[in-house]
Amino acid sequence: MVDYVCEKPSDLAAIEDMLDKAFGPGRFAKTAYRLREAVAPVSRLSLVAWEDGVMRGSLRFWPIEIGDDNVAALLLGPLAVDPAHRGRGIAIGMMEIALARAAEDGHRIVVLVGDEPYYARLGFSAAMARRLRMPGPVDQARLLARELAPGALQDVAGLIHQPLRTPEFSAAG
Repeated sequence: MVDYVCEKPSDLAAIEDMLDKAFGPGRFAKTAYRLREAVAPVSRLSLVAWEDGVMRGSLRFWPIEIGDDNVAALLLGPLAVDPAHRGRGIAIGMMEIALARAAEDGHRIVVLVGDEPYYARLGFSAAMARRLRMPGPVDQARLLARELAPGALQDVAGLIHQPLRTPEFSAAG
């Protein structure tokens, strides 16, 4: 049985090892990493999947803002699952739990960079992100968004950026 729990500081080395295996050292050059620099992940939404005492997956969410109006949103990712355990629904399980918690906590928008056919099953689409831009090179077709509250993206447009102030919910712990 897979247990999904909030990540703890003691999980950080295993998470980094998993991310290195999944994405390699080139992951730090990606635009999404610029948005994560010097910002803590949202602790209640950042999950790890454990099975038989072994980490099988990791998911993180980060606070971001969109446009000149600084609309609060979340950046989903990175999402990684041990290659030997892909296809078992571990990633979907982590995302379902975290997205439900995000909605419960009042978050309204989630953005990610990924493959639309995979993330569409959880309500993400490029169409929802059509008025959003990343602060660096990103294939616009891979920029996806989801509303956690109906109409949350209706009047939102512009550049995705780090929060101007660090929200309370982003504190690690």
